[in-house]
Amino acid sequence: MAEYGLTGEFLNLGGEPSDHRVVAAMSGGVDSSVVAAVLHRAGYQVVGMTLQLYDHGEAVHRKGACCAGQDIHDARRVAEAMGFAHYVLDYETRFREAVIEDFADTYLAGFTPIPCVRCNQSVKFADLLATSKQLGADCLVTGHYIQRTMNGNRPELRRAADAGKDQSYFLFATTEEQLDYLRFPLGHLSKDQTRELAAALGLIVAAKPDSQDICFVPDGDYASVVEKVRPGASRPGEIVHLDGRVMGQHKGVLRYTVGQRRGLGIATGEPLYVVRLDAEAAQVIVGPREALQVRKITLTDVNWIGDGDLSEADGLTVGIKVRSTRPPKPAVLEVGEDGVFVLLDAGEEGVAPGQACVFYSHPDHDRVLGGGWIRATG
Repeated sequence: MAEYGLTGEFLNLGGEPSDHRVVAAMSGGVDSSVVAAVLHRAGYQVVGMTLQLYDHGEAVHRKGACCAGQDIHDARRVAEAMGFAHYVLDYETRFREAVIEDFADTYLAGFTPIPCVRCNQSVKFADLLATSKQLGADCLVTGHYIQRTMNGNRPELRRAADAGKDQSYFLFATTEEQLDYLRFPLGHLSKDQTRELAAALGLIVAAKPDSQDICFVPDGDYASVVEKVRPGASRPGEIVHLDGRVMGQHKGVLRYTVGQRRGLGIATGEPLYVVRLDAEAAQVIVGPREALQVRKITLTDVNWIGDGDLSEADGLTVGIKVRSTRPPKPAVLEVGEDGVFVLLDAGEEGVAPGQACVFYSHPDHDRVLGGGWIRATG
């Protein structure tokens, strides 16, 4: 483990590893399994925690499927093989209220949700973190690809060394208080290195593929989940061009997102994109690609973990990401009595209300400064 910088008291808690009880959040995947196993090998008092978040059998619509799912089974087997304690916490009710219902309501409002952020924000880094403290653990450790560094006595959040696996976009809502307690041992590693560690440790999940879907939507059919949570809430309507022409009909705005081109179900001689969703009027508004350009973004529920107070960031140039897969773009923050806004000189395409706008230090785009939820665009 020395080759990967994971020896000694690498969590920077002080003293020896054996002095510290730590909770390892175990999803059953290779990343969190490696984290827990490495902590155990290093001598920490590891308590593995896996969350039962939803009924897996119901989610995959398959009779006889284990209600706990394969992931919980895998996490348990890793803990048993390594020899540390492991517990499964039933958070189904909390997850349904804070994540699944929010997911459905956000879609029905004409926005595009990010349930993974909501889960981190309201379940993993809230409820699980509180449980970890109740157990007397010195920190909560996860397998996220992001780096936590220290600037004096103050922790800072930075992008992962592996740009292809960086998860900073999904962790923008992490507060300073949470960051003080959290640790992310994989942030300086690549995914290949993590798998090498898994193989070297003999973990049964070493070759397990990464999950590509939202956990409670394993088949990718978001609309059916929304319909199940809010029966009859979705209603059909018109697909309307920006110039007022009715282009066709749709079965619910929840089936569309800003920037979408494929699957519109309309015949046209020009490429059209979803420019806006009007849930109240049940309209999907489409237009040419240039209509997707946005220069001003209105934010809500902003989390700031940069230097000073958020009010002091007025006029600050930052890098912003409005989609997890896009590189940061230069922008200026506008913070005032009317709210928080992002101003882009070059503009950005496909900015969808309901998604996150994450701030990074400029010009290196290395440090995560926080972010907010996109409420509107202009």
